Amino acid sequence: MKAAIRTHYGSPDQIKIASLDIPAPKTDEVLVKIHATTVNRTDCANLTAKPFIMRFILGFSKPKQPIMGTDFAAEVLEIGKNVTEFKKGDKVMGFLDTGAESQAEYASVSTKNLFPMPDNISYTQAAASLEGAHYAYSFIQKVDIKPGQKILINGASGAIGSALLQFVRQYEVSIAATCHTKNMELIKSLGADKVYDYTSEDFTADTKAQYDFVFDTVGKSTFGKCKPILSKNGVYISSELGPYSQNVFLPLVTAISKKKVIFPIPFSTQKTIPYITNLLQQGQFDPVIDRAYTLDDIAQAYTYVMTGQKTGNVIINLGE
Repeated sequence: MKAAIRTHYGSPDQIKIASLDIPAPKTDEVLVKIHATTVNRTDCANLTAKPFIMRFILGFSKPKQPIMGTDFAAEVLEIGKNVTEFKKGDKVMGFLDTGAESQAEYASVSTKNLFPMPDNISYTQAAASLEGAHYAYSFIQKVDIKPGQKILINGASGAIGSALLQFVRQYEVSIAATCHTKNMELIKSLGADKVYDYTSEDFTADTKAQYDFVFDTVGKSTFGKCKPILSKNGVYISSELGPYSQNVFLPLVTAISKKKVIFPIPFSTQKTIPYITNLLQQGQFDPVIDRAYTLDDIAQAYTYVMTGQKTGNVIINLGE
C-alpha cells in the first residue's frame, strides 16, 4: 500500500510516499480502506514536533510511528476475531490526535477509535468533520452558555472556528466572529451576526461590545488583549498555550477574579464524535472544505496548511 511517512521531525520536505505492507488487524482491530483524510493543525504539530512537548508523546528523537495522519473516513475490509460491533462493508470514521496512521491507503484501527459514519454524508464530509470539530466541542462544554449572551469567535474560518460557529448557533445568543476579507460572506452564512475583518479591524479595540465569552480558536490573541472586551464576568478560552504557556496557568491565577481564563483540555472522542455525528445526521453541521489533494501531493497540502491561510479543512482524497 501507499503511505505518507516521515522518519524525522521537520518541514513538509521530510514527507515521503512509501510502499508498505497492508497491516493485519489484531484481535480487537479492524482493517479499513481509507477513502478520505485531512491535513490539519494536529498533523502539522506531529510533523514538526512543535511545541516541544509533543516529543514526549510522539517519540523524543524521532517519531515512533512513521506513518502520518490523525483522522479518516473509511470502509471496513476485515475484522479481528474479537470484533462484534462492526462488519465488512461498514462505513466508519475516527480521530486520534497522537496518530491514527491514516494518511495511507489502508489502516488497522482499534474499535475504541472507530465510529459509524452517518448515512447522509460522503467520505469527504466525514473526514472534514473530525479534527476541528473535536476541539470545537471542548469550547462549548467548558462553559455554561445561556440565552441572550454575546460570544466572539476569533478565527472563525478555520477548521475549529467554522465548526464552533455552527455549534454555537444552536444557542439563542449573539455571535460575532473574526476572519479574512475573503471569508466574510461565508462566516455570515454560517450564523455570525457580526463579522470583524481582521485585515483592517482590531476586534479588541471594540470595548463597547462586552462579550460574555471570547473563544480564540487560533490562539493569536491573549487574555490581556481581550480583557477590555469581556463583560464583567466574561471568560476567555484559547485553543493554544499562549505566550510562555500562559493559558495553562492563567486559569489558576484568574480563579478568584470575575473575568476568567479556561483552558479547553479536549474531551475523549467517545464524547465528541457521537455529538458531531448526531449534528451531521440532523443537518445542523456542514463542515467547511477548502481544497483537496491526492496522497502523492500530500507534502503540498502540508505546506499550504502551515501557511495558516486555509479555510476550514484540507482533504486528502484516496477514492470515494
